Amino acid sequence: MTNLIEIENVSKNYYTQAGEITALKNINFNLKQGEFLGVIGKSGAGKSTLLNMITGVDKMTKGEIWINDIGVHTLPQNKMALWRGINIGVIYQSFELLPQISILDNVILPLDFCGAFQNKKAKKKGLDLLEQMQIAEHAYKKPTMISGGQQQRVVIARALINDPPIIVADEPTGSLDSKTGDTVITLFEELISQGKTIIMVTHDKSYQSRFTKVMQITDGEISDYQQN
Repeated sequence: MTNLIEIENVSKNYYTQAGEITALKNINFNLKQGEFLGVIGKSGAGKSTLLNMITGVDKMTKGEIWINDIGVHTLPQNKMALWRGINIGVIYQSFELLPQISILDNVILPLDFCGAFQNKKAKKKGLDLLEQMQIAEHAYKKPTMISGGQQQRVVIARALINDPPIIVADEPTGSLDSKTGDTVITLFEELISQGKTIIMVTHDKSYQSRFTKVMQITDGEISDYQQN
């Protein structure tokens, strides 16, 4: 099976008044469809920076990123957002839900960004995903009216609305209790069984056995990389 994701010699430097800071240094790895990569490291190790490179939110200083044979590093800014919306579902620790609109409207919002919004079809697709996440009964509530664990399920549904092949999750269990966090990991394992590829950043080593691959990042470098 060919690689879905190829990361080649990716480095990222930031320039500050205090001088140059290396956030990532010569990162190399690849993933095939259906793999579940856990990126583990302390705060400030470079985990979130790596996700920003993969999703095209930030530009790398050097290196190449290939996703499904597309050179992400070559995409101009005006095409990046559309490419990301179609190919990558992003799950944030802080949820990033709009409080003034309903849960259902939050879920279907990415369809509009990608020009795929058709009102009746969008709502049905959104409700189907909320059903899959077992929170369809809350569809017309505002996000502030449900628990943190339920909000995380909404965020997962939103990440899946465009049916992207890749899910990227930045500390998705960081603000959840251990039982709710375990439920989120179980949801991810179900998505893997459906053919999704997931990259999850975490500082919690207790999930290590649940990943198919584990990558440890220390001071911007891969210090360990293993297959489970």
